[in-house]
Amino acid sequence: MRAMTYDRYGGTEVLSLGRRPIPKVAPGEVLVRVRRAGVNPVDWKIMAGGLDGMMDLYFPAVPGWDVAGTVERVGIDVPECQVGDEVMAYARKDYVSGGTFAEYVSVPVRCLAPKPAALDWDAAAGLPLAGLTAYQLLTRLRLDEGETVLVHGAAGGVGFLGVQIASSFGARVIGTASPRNHDRLRAAGAEPLQYGDGLVDRVRALAPEGVDVVADFVGGVLDVTTAVLREGGRHASIADHSVLGAGGEWMWVRPDRNDLLALGELADTGQLTVPVARVFPLEDVAEAFALSQTGHVHGKIVISV
Repeated sequence: MRAMTYDRYGGTEVLSLGRRPIPKVAPGEVLVRVRRAGVNPVDWKIMAGGLDGMMDLYFPAVPGWDVAGTVERVGIDVPECQVGDEVMAYARKDYVSGGTFAEYVSVPVRCLAPKPAALDWDAAAGLPLAGLTAYQLLTRLRLDEGETVLVHGAAGGVGFLGVQIASSFGARVIGTASPRNHDRLRAAGAEPLQYGDGLVDRVRALAPEGVDVVADFVGGVLDVTTAVLREGGRHASIADHSVLGAGGEWMWVRPDRNDLLALGELADTGQLTVPVARVFPLEDVAEAFALSQTGHVHGKIVISV
């Protein structure tokens, strides 16, 4: 099969398009024929060695954890799937090696769910990691109907999904973003605010008693979080472990079939959309990574296989 690989840590110069064996399918797994693979910052951070102290990596490695495609083969004891099923997955395993930027990828059934009918292949590939990150943070914080949540980084890939998910829970959503993104945040159900100097006062003007929940998707905003959080409020971050010292939670997204099913239902009921910024062919993964590294992409970057 064709696959994008790298055989050492580094930047985009270490990427090479070549051929790899089609993955074996272990019990509890399926083989997915890849239609689209989503790009996430963690993909190029792993390639640069950023998770070397945390996860085993076996070279040559195929990057990519997000995928949308069809089930090509079913392993032993997988009653959840049949050949031909259209699926999406956050295909993270316990080690890094065989990722989704390839024609085929083996995926544990705990990592995948049916592709939502309301999403095309591009959007479905962009949903799993970012959607699960937002969904799991908000559910871990027990965000409930009628509560007010402040979303730091509301226009980003995770934050924009978080705004929609929080709105679907019946929460009041205040989201920080640059002014050019305020209209799209309003359309998604948020009350937008400019980030930066004076943010505490702007939040307090909207929520004088403080907010119930703070979802931090950017990092470096703990001082704002603690200043606007009401007594007894909850907060968590995906980007700043210092929240642990301030009564918050620092979380890392987990593959979870049930959570993916919940996201799929939100998509199919019109409560969740996935904006797609660019679609690149497999041979242009280096260009896709370079675009991701700019940090100024509004929407998901997707690889077409």
